[in-house]
Amino acid sequence: MNRTRLFVYGTLKQGFGSHSLLDGAEYLGPCSTGPGHFLLDCGNYPGMVRLAGSKAVQGELYLVDAATLARLDEHEGVPTLYTRESIELEGVEGEAEAYFYRRPMAGKALIPEGIWTGVNP
Repeated sequence: MNRTRLFVYGTLKQGFGSHSLLDGAEYLGPCSTGPGHFLLDCGNYPGMVRLAGSKAVQGELYLVDAATLARLDEHEGVPTLYTRESIELEGVEGEAEAYFYRRPMAGKALIPEGIWTGVNP
């Protein structure tokens, strides 16, 4: 069975509203991106963007099958709201996939610590 490593950083993380979409996925542990990535506060969810000079984004790594990945792509609004692209992670050999925000950054606050804690934590 072909499976994909997927980095998640928002509502798909453990303890958040969309985590159940990862049912059946294998949790590989916490991890982070390298520098050059930033989170935008989009209200009920975050959006990750590439931004030179920025810090790392903290999240979780999963191993997902093709059916789960297709379900997540639909949930994340690929390709309108997000794109799914390859990303290198700190301390993880090889690449993983992650969702990148496609909409304009204007009017959205940056989350400087790179950790999305949710709305009304």
